[in-house]
Amino acid sequence: MSRREEILARVKTVEALPSAIRQAIDLLADADADMGELARIIEYDPGLTANVLRLVNSSYFGGLRTITSLREAVVRLGAGQVFQLLIACGVVPCMRAEIKGYGLPRGMLLEHSVVTAVAARTVARELGLTAPDHTFTAALLSNIGKIVLGTFLEVDAAPILDIVTRRGLSFEEAEEAVLGVSHDEVGAALLEHWRLPESIVYVVRWRLKTEQAPRRNLALDLVHMGSALAMMTGLGVGLDGLNYRPSPEAARRLGLDTAGLETALASVIASLDEVRALFS
Repeated sequence: MSRREEILARVKTVEALPSAIRQAIDLLADADADMGELARIIEYDPGLTANVLRLVNSSYFGGLRTITSLREAVVRLGAGQVFQLLIACGVVPCMRAEIKGYGLPRGMLLEHSVVTAVAARTVARELGLTAPDHTFTAALLSNIGKIVLGTFLEVDAAPILDIVTRRGLSFEEAEEAVLGVSHDEVGAALLEHWRLPESIVYVVRWRLKTEQAPRRNLALDLVHMGSALAMMTGLGVGLDGLNYRPSPEAARRLGLDTAGLETALASVIASLDEVRALFS
């Protein structure tokens, strides 16, 4: 078995999302999902219920008045935002862990992923674009492959960084040279194993290679540029640091120039305290 095959096989051993979240996601796959049934599924998990209510009452998710009923929360938010909240509640705990192979102390991967998600939505807002509903979720999950490589397999990033330096490759290209697979492909495989929507898997898979993506995709371009902005803040950056190359073509497709990038970056930085409190 090759190193690549070994890594992708290990993806299927990663613990699945909590049962209540899995059931809720399956229900939400139906466009005519019964919101009352959705609330009943979530209510079976007290911890999940508490987290959903905490998030729905936050200003970041548009809370204008206190909501104490889960049923009211899912009706007011609608299927799209409830899905985002459920994914956040499901993956945030594992993203708080230390990611040894990538030199990420406890909480740093979560911080970087949250900044990426906020930045992707900020870019859309600054450009007057309507971000697809799954943009925030895909951005939040964009680095999840590092959990598999850096924690479950304890991949050592040193040889990868050595190739980056000696051969002038991007970090994901060096990952592929050493491991046969990059963390974005591993992340997509994990989300596919968890049976998340293809639209999210697609963004995670091609986030670092927008030029090679089979089709153009607005959420993909937004998450790609959100990731670039997150790198610029320096928050949650591990050993891979700044060894990534933002796509000029993605910026062109979005109509994002240098001035717009700077404005978006300032907006992201201004909102960081609020977002940190949201996912603390």
